[in-house]
Amino acid sequence: MVITVSNKKIKVKVKVRKLKILNIILCLLILYICYFIISTIINKKITNIYITGNNIISDKEIISISNLEDYPSFVLTSSNKIKKLLLQNDYIKEVEVTKKIFGKIIIKIKEKKILFKEKDTNKLVLEDKTKVDNIYSIDEVPILINTVDSSEYDYFIKKISKVDSNILLKISEFEYAKVDVDKQRFLLYMNDGNYVYITLSKIDNLNKYEEIYNSLEGKKGIIYLDSGNYFEEAK
Repeated sequence: MVITVSNKKIKVKVKVRKLKILNIILCLLILYICYFIISTIINKKITNIYITGNNIISDKEIISISNLEDYPSFVLTSSNKIKKLLLQNDYIKEVEVTKKIFGKIIIKIKEKKILFKEKDTNKLVLEDKTKVDNIYSIDEVPILINTVDSSEYDYFIKKISKVDSNILLKISEFEYAKVDVDKQRFLLYMNDGNYVYITLSKIDNLNKYEEIYNSLEGKKGIIYLDSGNYFEEAK
């Protein structure tokens, strides 16, 4: 009887030991599977990058600024980090980054409006008053050919920023042309050969330039938008 009981205890212990070993193996297997799945997910790279809204800055540069050249891990790529990196570029106003399934990243860019180039400094002036080097060799922008009084400069930028971009492209040069009765008077040299006198308080009238130009039926001359609205045909 004693020997039988002892044998039973030994068999039970062996079974328990085997069960423990089996449980350990099972746990290790589960851990390995979990590790494999997590590792696969983490190492899954970005598959596609879609960029919209950029006209000045190239897709290639946006990808470079965002540190996405090597299409890194999709999971470990931070949308907020991309946004912060891109907003360090003076030309960029707003950034929206969206991560989609299957490794897709969508970057929506809103660039700052370029208002004009200062002739004396060769700097581009943006809508937020930032002055930047013309690193992108932008030529289609109006040139401010002389110096604006410091008391009027900020207001000039504020008002010009409200002019539609397609109208700004029609302007070749701005000339500060103040007179005693109007310290906010400018002469605009248009690309179509016309001249426009405007005062800053009436700058919104420039957004109607296309309509005014069409009404001239090909005539060239001076358009006065500073005091009354009338046209003086060139002789």
